[in-house]
Amino acid sequence: MRLKRLLLLAPLTVVALLVQSYFWVPTYESQAKANPHRLRMFIESSIGDAKILNPILNADTASSRIVGLVFEGLLDLDDNLQLRGRLATHWEVGEDIYLLVNPAARFDDGSSITPESLLDRLRSELLAGTSAEDPSDPIRAIELLPPEVRRQTVEVPGSEAEGEASQVEVQLTLPPRIRFGLSRVVPDFLDRIRPIIGERYEQTLPRSTWVSAPAQIMSAIDHARLAEMLPVLEHNPTLVFHLRHGVRFHDGHEFDSDDVRFTYQAIMDPRNLSPRTSDFEPVKSVDILDRYTVRVVYKRLFSPAVNAWTMQILPEHLLNDEALGREMERRGLSSAARATFGMRESVFNRAPVGTGPFVFEQWQSDEQIRLRANQDYWEGAPEYSEYYYRVLPDPLTQEVEFRTGAVDIYAPQPHQIARYRDDDAYQRFSSLSTGYTYIGYNNRRALFQDRRVRQALSMAIDVDEIIRYVLYGEAERTTGPFPKNTVWYDPDVEPIPYDPEGARALLAEIGWHPNEQGWLEKDGQLFEFNLITNNGNLVRKAVVTIAQNAWRKIGIKCNTQLFEWAVFLEDFVNPGDFDAVVLGWSMGADPDLYQIWHSSQTGYGQLNFAGYRSPEADELIVAIREEYDAERQRTLTRRLHRVIAADQPYTFLYAPLATRVLDKKIVMVNPDGTYSRIPDVKSGDVFYSFNRWRKLDHVPRF
Repeated sequence: MRLKRLLLLAPLTVVALLVQSYFWVPTYESQAKANPHRLRMFIESSIGDAKILNPILNADTASSRIVGLVFEGLLDLDDNLQLRGRLATHWEVGEDIYLLVNPAARFDDGSSITPESLLDRLRSELLAGTSAEDPSDPIRAIELLPPEVRRQTVEVPGSEAEGEASQVEVQLTLPPRIRFGLSRVVPDFLDRIRPIIGERYEQTLPRSTWVSAPAQIMSAIDHARLAEMLPVLEHNPTLVFHLRHGVRFHDGHEFDSDDVRFTYQAIMDPRNLSPRTSDFEPVKSVDILDRYTVRVVYKRLFSPAVNAWTMQILPEHLLNDEALGREMERRGLSSAARATFGMRESVFNRAPVGTGPFVFEQWQSDEQIRLRANQDYWEGAPEYSEYYYRVLPDPLTQEVEFRTGAVDIYAPQPHQIARYRDDDAYQRFSSLSTGYTYIGYNNRRALFQDRRVRQALSMAIDVDEIIRYVLYGEAERTTGPFPKNTVWYDPDVEPIPYDPEGARALLAEIGWHPNEQGWLEKDGQLFEFNLITNNGNLVRKAVVTIAQNAWRKIGIKCNTQLFEWAVFLEDFVNPGDFDAVVLGWSMGADPDLYQIWHSSQTGYGQLNFAGYRSPEADELIVAIREEYDAERQRTLTRRLHRVIAADQPYTFLYAPLATRVLDKKIVMVNPDGTYSRIPDVKSGDVFYSFNRWRKLDHVPRF
């Protein structure tokens, strides 16, 4: 009898508990009922964990998100994609230009050139009728410098017997030089002074007489190398940063010029293998003028110079050699471990200390990262007191967590966007992203070295079908390496047409013909390769499947694999050990593509992991870096676009629309304490005003 009663009461008890829970379990609309502090917590999710929380070392999106909250740069971009001061309050751009005095040259009137006569002629011609306050005239000083002796290392090719090139130190005895101090960078300065110095000034320059080296070394230094060692006109652009006073790292140590110089040195230290090296290689020196003033001098023209200093700044006192030495002592490392120990091995990378709006608290691998608000942040503490970055590899789980209020922001899948667009419970932000998705081919592999192969692979894929059925129209075709919504992109480049028959014919020209089973074969080798991408991204997974099927139709055997993000990067992308990969780039506003496309950037951990090499592209990339005029830059970027589009090192697929949805109770706090909607910004970065976000316990009326 007792058992019977229990069996009857059990389901009734469960039903009663469920009914009661309706009144006390928080819902999406009342998340703070049981936990009011939930309103002060912001929770974001990601398909993959962060890799390394160090701004000069990280190269993945997850790490960059955390780094951007914990650290800060001298500059960043405002809501109109214009540079603004952060750790630097303001900055000045200038240039020092050095002209070698050529004693073998003559003025156009036939008179001899001496250091003094050249100085007088330049001063009278260039400074006549101008004043130091004239903003239209960049010249602020012209002076004569005495001769100078330098030591320089040059690479000398080895003999047939020796083989490899060697590094040799030579002595340069520079003649007197004229220094021009300019208030802005003038790339065509040599053309401006040619009417004064004469058209043949450079041709008669006796460079070889200024180099002291053994005869066998001199014979190995050709004319081009001499011109590089001793340019007739040397451009040294300069940046002077005035740092913000009173900013402190999260451990209380005050930020100053030493930290700026140390960050540059750490980037350039070959032990650190920083993927940012190419941005700072053109730097000649970082000079500390005083505790809050830094002067950066560049070796040559380099137009991305200012943008590079959006790089977040490291704490010198926690990562210099003495600090790393103390860490090795604390950890009791062996002699062998100490020999290879560097910044990459430091515990700092899992417990970073920066100057940013949030302080690192905890990292539970593959689960979450927790930050707290920096109450001493120079711009005022963020409205949210805590920030959580949760790792949720499954997109379905991400959506469920968002719709139940356990996550505060969600990037809906393309097929979900329509329903969020019409749901009044959420606020939606959507814009054409500054990135693009692509299939990258490992150009080092013999299979992909002929660009006709890469073109044929692109022709076999119906990209419009991907946009229509996988992305539900939430993307646009793209054809090259620049963001489609910038002036650098060439809209006149036509997409590779969908043409499977044309792809077959193109491959047949190279010698790929179907065998008895229908697979393409050449010299007994099957056209077979592996296509990989990261797990957790449903769109990329679909692209992999569509590409595999498209290639199978023309006789190409493609095997596919998905990997967890950390494995994907460490084992395949960083070492360049893959055949083909589906990935995407998130780009910036600067047209500099050196890191991604220049042939010097194909090493381990560098961003040209596809191994693309093109002398023409290299030349254009360097020219873009040296051009300061936006219109000329645009001409160069569009030429580069056409070169890369023709080579097809990637199959350029589409630029997605970036869509994020938020709870409508999340608002922006204005300086006067009132609330307003979170604004759309030109960059499409929904987090631009994140430090001023707050979550209310009700939906406000604006």
